[in-house]
Amino acid sequence: MVLPASAAGFDTCLSRLRQQAVKAGVSERTVNAALGSVAFDEKAVRFSRAQPEYKTPIWDYLAFLVDKERIADGKAMLRKHANTLAAVEKAYGVDRYIVLAVWGVESDYGQFHGDFHVPHALANVACAGRRAKYFRSELIEVLKIVDRGDVRLSDLKGSWAGAFGQTQFMPSTYRRLAVDHDGDGRKDLVNSVPDALASTANYLKKAGWVTGMPWGYEVKLPKGYKGPSGRKRKASVTSWGKRGVTHLDGGRLQGDASAGLLLPAGENGPAFLVFRNFDAIYSYNVAESYALAISHLSDRLWGAGSFATDWPTDDPGLSRAERLGLQELLLRAGFDIGEADGRVGQATREGIRKAEARHGLPVTGRPGRKIYEALGGR
Repeated sequence: MVLPASAAGFDTCLSRLRQQAVKAGVSERTVNAALGSVAFDEKAVRFSRAQPEYKTPIWDYLAFLVDKERIADGKAMLRKHANTLAAVEKAYGVDRYIVLAVWGVESDYGQFHGDFHVPHALANVACAGRRAKYFRSELIEVLKIVDRGDVRLSDLKGSWAGAFGQTQFMPSTYRRLAVDHDGDGRKDLVNSVPDALASTANYLKKAGWVTGMPWGYEVKLPKGYKGPSGRKRKASVTSWGKRGVTHLDGGRLQGDASAGLLLPAGENGPAFLVFRNFDAIYSYNVAESYALAISHLSDRLWGAGSFATDWPTDDPGLSRAERLGLQELLLRAGFDIGEADGRVGQATREGIRKAEARHGLPVTGRPGRKIYEALGGR
């Protein structure tokens, strides 16, 4: 990608951003330190302009977000941070397993924070990406966070869009909802696990979390079900029962609680009644697949098993370890996909397409079990 405007135009935009930040109350010292060395970042701008070319099937999405490794690591973190999680649950009324699951999905329990220096990325997308006004505002917010002393400038690693910290807050969300749970006078979601977990619970509480209510549960549809569905199409549990929906064991559904019927893979896949708390989780990343991953991981962390109903596919998704293994197999087979890092991007998908063609499989570019096993994976 080439710079979409002249170098002089980019520099002019940066100068304007610096002036706006100072006018908004950010110290010149912080502005100079954060923006003094900003240069055009092709990767950040490309990500901000990219249109999704590939829609991940729900069984792929859950296969790598809720894998054995993340469950085992989460249970270890549950033991290590038991006191903090119990205190957070008591203070905010949000299920500790949900908070733990958000931490696990957002940063792999603090192991991965992001590839970008947040002020640099936000300055780039504010000057050369889409939604300039929004990202300009987020840039000023993150500089204010540094100015307050909550987070050091050098610790601001995050996404191209500006989300950062152990549970990936956008700067404006950070300002509204971050809390100082460890009592050190700083709201530090980067280095303080207590602050990060409590801030996530605070977010979910403000999003409408109802203490003591489940996110939802898997149910069984009547054969040939053609009735209403969708997270937003709420009805009482009893009403769903009258439509033939039952508990997994066939037991009758009863209750006044309002629920939606979620069918993430259609009527032939797993079905779920989801309550208000599912909506609160949904608001964290505005995606039903994300909310289901958080919900399912939370269940697995307290000891529940996999879904009772299989996904409607003969080519299941791969765990993170298997995705890395697939890349290694592709390289071994002579497909140039770059480095094996477990992340499935454009190069890996192109390698999968070529491998599928070689092995007589439908050409999809999907990191599925069929191509994994065709290449020798077990």
